[in-house]
Amino acid sequence: MELFNNFSEIFLSVWNKGILGVDILQILIGLGIFLIFLIFRGLISKLVIKKLEIISKRTTNKLDDTFVKSLIGPARFLPIVLGFFIASYYMTFSMEGREIVDTINRTLITILIFWVIHQIIEPVSYILSGLDKLLTRELIGWIIKSLKILIFILGLAAVLELWGIKIGPIIAGLGLFGVAVALGAQDLFKNLISGILVLVEKRFKIGDWISVDGIIEGIVEKIGFRSTTIRKFDKSLAIIPNFQFAENAVINVSETSNWLISWIITLQYDTSVDQLKNIRDQIEDHIKKSDDFDTNIGIAVRVDKFSDSSIDMYVRCFTKSDSWNEWLSVKEKLAIAIKQIVENNKASFAFPSSSIYIEKK
Repeated sequence: MELFNNFSEIFLSVWNKGILGVDILQILIGLGIFLIFLIFRGLISKLVIKKLEIISKRTTNKLDDTFVKSLIGPARFLPIVLGFFIASYYMTFSMEGREIVDTINRTLITILIFWVIHQIIEPVSYILSGLDKLLTRELIGWIIKSLKILIFILGLAAVLELWGIKIGPIIAGLGLFGVAVALGAQDLFKNLISGILVLVEKRFKIGDWISVDGIIEGIVEKIGFRSTTIRKFDKSLAIIPNFQFAENAVINVSETSNWLISWIITLQYDTSVDQLKNIRDQIEDHIKKSDDFDTNIGIAVRVDKFSDSSIDMYVRCFTKSDSWNEWLSVKEKLAIAIKQIVENNKASFAFPSSSIYIEKK
């Protein structure tokens, strides 16, 4: 009997004192409250969020779809925050226990707030996409990523401050570390700044055909923080540091409005003046009458100079089309037409030649 009494006393003592000054009954009730909010969390996921997803899919606007999708995580986390908050305030803690629980509540609320802000940034990208005349799609992507990283860092700093971890010395230490890294990573920052300039100035975008003299020519596939990926015309992949596009002239071939045809036609020296005039006039007349050329920009067909082995005629004109494939086709047709004109005028093309004189003894 005495043994039973001792067990009962110990059991009641543990039951009443519990953990951190909270008796076991309050803990069980608190767990029950928290469990109710977990069930409520499941109802939110199955009913409220599903309903909002169905409604958003009925609209043609993708903004509401992204907004609903981005807030799914915080919406499911909210019942956990509320459940722990209500359960903890129902229980009677000791002074030390209350401070710990209050810190946990503040931490959960802080995480919720910064999580919501972090997730709202994604729908903002759809709003910024309407500013495509000012900002490129790649630059908007960079801005969104930078904002997300910034929000994460601020949220982490806020949580650390709640637990008494001073971030001032950490920031100072990171500052010194950053200076050391910056000295050793100058090329990295140079490429980063160059990449930003490329996007801000809209020098080129993904899908553009660009040419950097002596460095690269091909189709832009990706513009990154440090480098740009370009698919060359032999289908090989080149990764070019962004500073190359800031320090060298970049030709954006995709932005060509009219393709240029510029040729030197070489005719033999036995070509008469009348033949030269007829060939010149007929080539010019062919270009003016063709629908392939933009004569408003200006054309030039002139006898240019006397070379070592030929009389040179200069032909310069622009196609109406901005398509490279059509430019090749127009060039081919013009080349065939010029050959026919030269042959019809009984003239011949010249080719480099040299005369050898043998002195007889």
